[in-house]
Amino acid sequence: MDSCVYRVQGTTKVVAPKLREVVVALGSNQGDRQKHLACAVSDLETHFTRVRVSPFIETAAEGVGLQPDFLNGVLVGSTALSPGTVMNVLLAIEQKQGRVRPYVGAPRTLDLDLILMGSCVFKNEHVEVPHPRFRSRRFVLEPLVAIAPNLVDPVTGATMAELLKQLPPVMR
Repeated sequence: MDSCVYRVQGTTKVVAPKLREVVVALGSNQGDRQKHLACAVSDLETHFTRVRVSPFIETAAEGVGLQPDFLNGVLVGSTALSPGTVMNVLLAIEQKQGRVRPYVGAPRTLDLDLILMGSCVFKNEHVEVPHPRFRSRRFVLEPLVAIAPNLVDPVTGATMAELLKQLPPVMR
């Protein structure tokens, strides 16, 4: 049985899976971006319950050279799936939408990142939750705050709204 590691007051314990809130970041900068994202949401709704989807925002590609702009958003739902199983679901949906990985940072029809799974803190060679870079990504935090501002980062204890306020101002 899959389990998740939780940190409680400096100790670590392993517990059986339970229904927990899952946050998935969605992005696309290739092809029919809106269609790719809509198909991803539809597929994710078959794996998660109580699904909420943020508004999508247009963002410039970051740290990957000259590329088309992204359409980004987040989905929040509930699941009893393990982090590894959720990751496999995300990879399968990306592939279904034509995602190829010729090199790191390549343009993509669909990019799905597992951001949070309730209070779960988990890491192995295939998946890490919370996502290690989400706290510095406005394109994740901004849409997430639109639908779940009081969601708490299990590592820092900060809400998503607090994390967003900590980011430097946007230069336009």
